[in-house]
Amino acid sequence: MENLKALPGIGTRTAERLAFHLIKLSEDEAMQLAQAIRDVKRNLTHCSQCFHFTEKDPCPICSDPQRDKSLVCVVEQPKDLMAFEKAGSFRGVYHCLLGHLAPLEGIEPDDLTIGPLLKRAESGGIREIVIATNPDLEGEGTAVYLRDQLADVARRKGIKVTRIARGVPAGAEIESVSSAILTDAMTGRQSYDGGRP
Repeated sequence: MENLKALPGIGTRTAERLAFHLIKLSEDEAMQLAQAIRDVKRNLTHCSQCFHFTEKDPCPICSDPQRDKSLVCVVEQPKDLMAFEKAGSFRGVYHCLLGHLAPLEGIEPDDLTIGPLLKRAESGGIREIVIATNPDLEGEGTAVYLRDQLADVARRKGIKVTRIARGVPAGAEIESVSSAILTDAMTGRQSYDGGRP
């Protein structure tokens, strides 16, 4: 129960229920779960291009010839990428930051994949970068930082920097927003160059 309580969102009562459920499982079912956990830890890595989780590098999204590689959506976490994929309205590629800026928690720009994003922009072939961080304090701070960091390369390379529309409620987590709202947010994205509309 102590190990289960260490998982995010699992309190004492839920940990207790899960522990008793695991005890009731047959040995085969329990070993399947243990094998799945082991396989995740052994086989998953980050894609060298977008930093999404993958078993094969590059990931299936980055290696898909049907995707528009000139359109890059920047998200905080792989679970945000999965939410956009579930919505089915975005046909570009992604870049996972693997977090957001949170100086009070010690999370600085070097702790994220901002450097590789800037290199990706410098390498050419990108026409638009959509900043799709969460619409909370940390996400907005990260978006402003990204906008400022991308400003020079965007100007030189002719890259349009946009921000997802406000269809996503302030303070919401992208992973829990409905597909319809994510589609509206992506469709209604706006220029994000720091100037007035």
